[in-house]
Amino acid sequence: MSDNIRRLQRARTDDETTEEESDAESVDEVTCPECGGSLATDTEHGETVCEDCGLVIEEDSIDRGPEWRAFDSAEKDKKSRVGAPTTNMMHDKGLSTNIGWQDKDAYGNSLSNRQRQKMQRLRTWNERFRTRDSKE
Repeated sequence: MSDNIRRLQRARTDDETTEEESDAESVDEVTCPECGGSLATDTEHGETVCEDCGLVIEEDSIDRGPEWRAFDSAEKDKKSRVGAPTTNMMHDKGLSTNIGWQDKDAYGNSLSNRQRQKMQRLRTWNERFRTRDSKE
């Protein structure tokens, strides 16, 4: 698993059960239904798994957080977008690449004949693999 793992623990005090998390989110179930082991959530991959037996409890969980970033209160009021949200419903997770039609490099210089042919092949494959919505 990655570094973005949240461990869930259950602490028992007398008749009262409290849940402690290393993150601010709350989860209803904090033990594995199979072995009773502790669960870990990998936010990068969107999975909740048992640390003991490896059972995947939840997969493809959705980040319900905001799709905008703000670094101060003025930016928070503006709520500027940082792009479309990623989705596990598409093979590329909703991320795409746009290859420009100009036959120029990043500095504005013309491409050689061989580089132009290569870029045309890349544009062709990019069009073939591009998804427009989750139904494709």
